[in-house]
Amino acid sequence: MADFAAYNRPGITAAEVHAAIDAGEDRVRGYPIGQSTGTSGNRGYYVISDAERFVWLGTILAKALPDILWRRHRVALALPGFSTLYRSAERGRRIKLRFFDLGLGVEAWAEDLVAFAPDTIVAPPKVLRWLAENGRLTARNIFSGAEVLDPLDRAVIEDASGARVREIYMATEGLFGVACPYGTLHLAEDAVRFEWQPSGDTGLVTPLITDFTRRVQIMARYRMNDLLALSDAPCPCGSPLQAVKRIEGRQDDVFELCDANGRSRMITPDVLRNAVVDADRAINDFRIVQTAQDRIVVSLDPSLSEDSVGRVIMGLGSTFDRIGVVRPDIAVSRVLEVDFGRKLRRIRREWPHR
Repeated sequence: MADFAAYNRPGITAAEVHAAIDAGEDRVRGYPIGQSTGTSGNRGYYVISDAERFVWLGTILAKALPDILWRRHRVALALPGFSTLYRSAERGRRIKLRFFDLGLGVEAWAEDLVAFAPDTIVAPPKVLRWLAENGRLTARNIFSGAEVLDPLDRAVIEDASGARVREIYMATEGLFGVACPYGTLHLAEDAVRFEWQPSGDTGLVTPLITDFTRRVQIMARYRMNDLLALSDAPCPCGSPLQAVKRIEGRQDDVFELCDANGRSRMITPDVLRNAVVDADRAINDFRIVQTAQDRIVVSLDPSLSEDSVGRVIMGLGSTFDRIGVVRPDIAVSRVLEVDFGRKLRRIRREWPHR
């Protein structure tokens, strides 16, 4: 981002993209542009060509809706920052698209969604969960995107809808994977080259991606911030593309706590999540935030009993003991809200690296 113009063919600067987006425009010098949500603390921009936009759209449709050549679809999209890429599908005769603005909140357009009667919906898991819990999720093809699909949300959505939730793994940098009908997330190795960097001794990896479909903006050996657990097991669908067990979260959501000798130890989001969820079956939502080297804040539903809260604290404490770190101060908040205008990150670190 510091030298954005050097990494795209037309030499478009980050300032030009920023100014255009502030003015409500989605092109600079005729090129489609966009930006990330900035959840990592850094706002990312992209610039593509119209040809690349159609390639991107064709790739995702081929993977998500392979029957589109002989069956019409009604698709509802509630995704942040991707409308420029998707709108090219509005020209097609086989697909009817409707966009729903996350910034307005789900309640503002829930009835319009029902009236649209989509057979396919793509939305963040928190949106899918709200729709499912409120009887507004009727689509037979349900895709989760833009956020990590937590098993808590998956269970609620699938139980309420009776349909399988399939993940779409994408970012400002491109489309990286789509889950098959069996629910296995397969990487888009037919379009993107993936290399892997291990994340400490966690068993997780961070991808370096090279996108050979990009011609306007260079995307070569670009290190992502995601943490993935890869699978060695073959998928029943028969796809040769790399399967992913789960996307754990972001590299900057790994907690750093000290052991008795003052050495920093990494604790990945899955370990913290399991400590909370396994503490009490009544827990179906939570937040954990590391605010300092020796302090974390756990947010729980106000309807939970004090006994449940106590079990969560004990579960976290036991986990810290098992890992061999000094127990941090654990503060409890009974405020638990969902902000539909921001990405949901149940586990995050809000203090800088050492």
